[in-house]
Amino acid sequence: MANIKLHNIQKRFGNEEVIHGVDIEINDGEFVILVGPSGCGKSTLLRMIAGLESISGGDVQIGDTVVNDMPPKARDIAMVFQSYALYPHMTVAENMGFALKLSKIPKAQIEEKVQAAADILNLGPLLKRYPRELSGGQRQRVAMGRAIVRDPQVFLFDEPLSNLDAKLRVSMRTEIKALHQRLKTTTVYVTHDQIEAMTMADRIVVLHQGYVQQMGTPLELYDRPANLFVASFMGSPGMNLIHGWPRDHGQFEVRGGGHMPLGELDVSTHPGETIYGIRPEDITLADEGVPVEVISVEPTGAEIHVVARLGDQNVTVVFRERHDVHPGETIHLAVDLTKVHLFAADSGERIAWHPTSQVA
Repeated sequence: MANIKLHNIQKRFGNEEVIHGVDIEINDGEFVILVGPSGCGKSTLLRMIAGLESISGGDVQIGDTVVNDMPPKARDIAMVFQSYALYPHMTVAENMGFALKLSKIPKAQIEEKVQAAADILNLGPLLKRYPRELSGGQRQRVAMGRAIVRDPQVFLFDEPLSNLDAKLRVSMRTEIKALHQRLKTTTVYVTHDQIEAMTMADRIVVLHQGYVQQMGTPLELYDRPANLFVASFMGSPGMNLIHGWPRDHGQFEVRGGGHMPLGELDVSTHPGETIYGIRPEDITLADEGVPVEVISVEPTGAEIHVVARLGDQNVTVVFRERHDVHPGETIHLAVDLTKVHLFAADSGERIAWHPTSQVA
């Protein structure tokens, strides 16, 4: 196992710079997920760690070695891709042991390593099957087994669950996390799915347009997003971001009419136009509070998602209770003041966050 250090990593395609001086340090044995929308640079960054993409500037260090000029096979990494990339004419056992065979490892040792990996991934009964005889989840486990038998310093996963259906993705998330907890191998994992990132990572790196927006534990990013992008990207549904102006007496004037409570939040450093952030689950139904008009009601089973109109903006609320609300009616909302954020309208940076524990 090894730690990974990315120092001032840059990537240019011609004159266009797509990765802008990224600095990331990943601890030995840590599970770190690179997350962001399509085109943010997360897969490019992973491929530079793997040696599949050249580096335009900066250093990639694995363990004590700067690996910028080392070929992929010399970096002691194993990669699992979105496509399973299995050889159709080989059995599961042959696919898993093929890299070891190319390395001239003795046959008995290969069989031992393949069997050990198969035991970890519950692939024992499938070792004699061919890829065409496997389900999508089984094929992905074979691809993971092929990586495990190499006993690398680092695992790299590039959106490995994207081809699976929703239910299978959930079970495979659990399997991959359990695998990491068992092997303790340093892992870098790329996904565009923020739920996947939240449920699996020790730490998350949020990328946008080639820049690191924030790095931290899943709950750090969710509870204290550094800027508007992280606030809107992390969470489903995303944080409500309401435009307006902080006023005296603990009130926030909403653009288009209405108010939201601020409590004792200090807004003296930024009295101009700001954005009020509150997550949908931190809003509750109340007898008195902020009046809003219900636009739509979306029951999901475990929750009810309500979209309401406040001023000239929509507010999403998530109720776990079975409230009987209907489009067109006016309801009143209460806000957990400990979960309120304010962001600068110009820069998008968070400027205030409430430290108390009062509901209003």
